[in-house]
Amino acid sequence: MARQSISFTQPNDEWLKTQVDNKEYSSKSELVNDLIRQARKQQRQIDWISSKLERAEKSGFTKDSKEQILAYSKSLLNG
Repeated sequence: MARQSISFTQPNDEWLKTQVDNKEYSSKSELVNDLIRQARKQQRQIDWISSKLERAEKSGFTKDSKEQILAYSKSLLNG
C-alpha cells in the first residue's frame, strides 16, 4: 500500500478524530480510503448519467429535456 503524508485543516482533522473516537473507523487512513471509494463511486455514477444524456441527445429518440432525463436517471440510481 502506498504511504502518503497529507495535511488537514483543523476542523477536518477534528472531524476525522471524532469518527475514529466513535469507533466508526479504526484509523484516519481507513476513513480517508473509504471517502475516496465513495467519491470514485459517485464519479462513476456521474459518468454513467452523462453518457446516457449524451446518447439520448444524439439519438433523437426522446423529446425529454436534459433536466428531465437527468432527474429520471437520478431516481433510478437512488432507488
